[in-house]
Amino acid sequence: MAAEVTDYCSKHTNGIPSSMQHVWQWTVKSFKDADKMSSPLQGAWMIFLAEDRRAKRILEIGSYTGYSALAWYEGTKRTKADIILLELSPKMIAATRRTLDTYNLNDRVTLIEGPAQESIATLTGTFEIIFVDANKDGYLGYVKAILDQNLLAPNGVIVCDNVFARGMTISTSANPELDNSVRPYWTECGKALQKFNEYVVNDPRVDVTMLPVFDGISMIKWKWDASNTGKSVDGLGEGSANGNCSGVHANGATNGEYGRSERSCGQKVTAFCCET
Repeated sequence: MAAEVTDYCSKHTNGIPSSMQHVWQWTVKSFKDADKMSSPLQGAWMIFLAEDRRAKRILEIGSYTGYSALAWYEGTKRTKADIILLELSPKMIAATRRTLDTYNLNDRVTLIEGPAQESIATLTGTFEIIFVDANKDGYLGYVKAILDQNLLAPNGVIVCDNVFARGMTISTSANPELDNSVRPYWTECGKALQKFNEYVVNDPRVDVTMLPVFDGISMIKWKWDASNTGKSVDGLGEGSANGNCSGVHANGATNGEYGRSERSCGQKVTAFCCET
């Protein structure tokens, strides 16, 4: 069922540009852990999100091979957004730089090397989209710092990927088909994400919606509080903006129960199947 849903969604979604197709295919051929990369369907969603929100600045924590950076770039051609990437792994830094150089993205994309927590501390200004897709035990610290430093724009959104950790966040028995070679890793990710999910849903500064799509997506925004600013940004409520695991990308399809989904690269991945 999951594979059928993925195929149906893909057939009824505007596809990704050839540049993203080439990066996706190159990553699949070049990296054994290519399942960490976002799927073509998620890439299309990211372009849609960036276009819809008219983002002018985007922050990505965990760049992997630069596939998602290319999605943000494609989605902000009209706004000419500045895009900042944070990455620690030398291997992923090299892969990301290859993508940036090959597709001439350096005019608007900046890659900052080093530990994300330290890099976040150096950032100023605000971002309309902040994509968190790095080491899962770092999510809590990254998002807390983002909020404490007011890096999220008043009308911005933080998108946290892989919050299900292949189902291990929900229960260690949620995904019996998860390969035993990676089960310990995802189990530990699940433990870290349980703490993160509890933290963010109880943070009084923000509202969060967790969606059963891809490998779980949480979307976080400032909580609307008319007593704070009461302003409107581009027609949107401004909200209260005055409060005080290496990138692992999602795969497969959406909602419901875990099933097996066939990727075009021949790999089988676990995904939530869309409810109808």
